[in-house]
Amino acid sequence: MKIFSDYSLNELYDLLADYKKFRAKQIFDAIIQAKDYEQTNLPKSMIDSLKSEYILKPVEIFKVLTSKDGTKKYLLKLHDDNLVECVFLKQNYGNTICLSTQVGCRMGCKFCASTQNGLIRNLSAGEMLSTISVVNADNGKCTDRNFTNIVLMGSGEPFDNYDNVVKWLELITDENGFHISERNISLSTCGLVDKIYQFADLKFNITLCVSLHATNDETRKKIMPIANRYSIDEIIKALKYYTSKNNRRVVFEYCLIKGINDSFENAKELASLTKGLNCHINVICLNPNGGPLKATTRSEAYAFVNKLNELSVSATVRRSQGSDIEGACGMLRAKTINGGNK
Repeated sequence: MKIFSDYSLNELYDLLADYKKFRAKQIFDAIIQAKDYEQTNLPKSMIDSLKSEYILKPVEIFKVLTSKDGTKKYLLKLHDDNLVECVFLKQNYGNTICLSTQVGCRMGCKFCASTQNGLIRNLSAGEMLSTISVVNADNGKCTDRNFTNIVLMGSGEPFDNYDNVVKWLELITDENGFHISERNISLSTCGLVDKIYQFADLKFNITLCVSLHATNDETRKKIMPIANRYSIDEIIKALKYYTSKNNRRVVFEYCLIKGINDSFENAKELASLTKGLNCHINVICLNPNGGPLKATTRSEAYAFVNKLNELSVSATVRRSQGSDIEGACGMLRAKTINGGNK
């Protein structure tokens, strides 16, 4: 079965050339508004013809948890019964959707629940678009855009699903659809250097975020297997290339782990590593997922950030949201799968 949301409006015009042109626009609007065939004004004969070959709504809400702070954690069922997560965060400066790019993940980071059951498969561009549509429709009128920002920081490594993510960026920014600005999109990678160079040449104006979490390769290898392939120096060099292409500030995500990367000496090393790079450090308090790694306290996180600021490094502690509803990447999906509740 093919998925209609994998196609742009122009592609739908070509695909449905045997029908009147406005029918393709109806299908495109249904995609953006998270509607299935029965909720459209398409003629029954057309629906019967298309349903056997094309899925119109490939994503459905399976479970929603709502935090006391208003954050919503979604567990979504795909058309093949796989489960994927998405988070809707209510914020003063606009609502943000945190989007997954894969079912599971194969990167193996020790602090992340997304990778516990490995990688099942990539999400298609259309499945990612439909995820946004379903969550958007659940938080206001389906004809409105009820979010301001999107962060690709859910389950999966976006650059491990490179082609689909690039196609999704084209779909989500399409003026006929959600038409969100590239500047309101952030993409988080664990540091696939070859893809950073490739992506830089496309000159998207999105914010690139790199999950660093260590100040030297030896420590990074212990918690992030990708460090066995790419060194921190190679990542920094690739990011300098990226900023030279679009003049966008990059963000380092730095999750503090007790006794591993949270000393003032680590802060000094981080300042040295990022010197001369247009960047910001987003310091994160570890959300324990049942593993052996221990979190620092928020007061220790603020002390770490203060040290970075003293060293003239732009850094802040990331606001914690949804901690009471398995808000961290992969936690709700892992709990559901491992608990046999699927």
